[in-house]
Formats: sequence, C-alpha cells, structure tokens
Amino acid sequence: MTITTFAYIGSLIFTLLGLWHFYWAIGGSLAKGIVIPEVNNNPAFVPSVTATVAVGLALIFFAFLVAAKSGFVIVLVSGRALSWLCFALAFILLVRAIGDFHYIGFFKRVRGTRFAHLDTLVYSPFCLFLSLIVYFVASKEA
Repeated sequence: MTITTFAYIGSLIFTLLGLWHFYWAIGGSLAKGIVIPEVNNNPAFVPSVTATVAVGLALIFFAFLVAAKSGFVIVLVSGRALSWLCFALAFILLVRAIGDFHYIGFFKRVRGTRFAHLDTLVYSPFCLFLSLIVYFVASKEA
C-alpha cells in the first residue's frame, strides 16, 4: 500500500467515525450501548450531546488533518507543522490503545463486561491500526 492509500483510508475512517458521533448526538442509538465502559453493568459515564458533538468535530478535524498532510486538501500550514500534528495524533491513538490501565485499552484491569470484550477485540486494535496509519502519513515527506 502507498502512503496515499493509507491517507485515504485514515481520512475516510475518521470521517465515518465523526459522522457516527453526529448520529448519536441527534438521538441515534445504534451501537450506542457498547461503546462506553461499564461499572457494575452500568455505563461508567453518560456523554452529553455537546461532548458527543465535540468528539465528532475532533474526528472530522483528524480526517482533515490527514487529508491535508497527504495533499488531498490545500491548507496554509507548513508540511512540517502538519507532520507534527499527525505525529501527536498517532501518539494519542497509541495511548488510547494501551489504555488507562483500568477501563480501556490492552492493559485494562476491568474485564468481563461487554465493552471490555469489544475493547480487547475491536476498539483497542482499531486505535493501534489508526495510530500506525497516521504515523505513516506523518512520516511522508512534505
């Protein structure tokens, strides 16, 4: 795969995830109950509409960032600055995959919940995958 392919995949994934958050913010419920850590079979927190929209906007920004670094969109920011922003994003995604050592990530202690099972099999590996994609895009020469 080329870096351009990685960038396209990464931008598409971030866009879809952002749109999914907007869907939740306007009241959609599909898969909503399996993406939040659980404590005693209850959600560890209930995100507000504002927080859900903020996450959606951040994910759309990440899609734009990857697209800008790849030259899909033209921005008035240097390639070096875009690279550093992408490296920071790759690091954040890596930290999410590793986790908080309690509820999320590969090294979580709370196991046995529906979320924990999906986090181990899907969410954390997916964050690691995205981290690698963004890292490879960031590594591309400006």
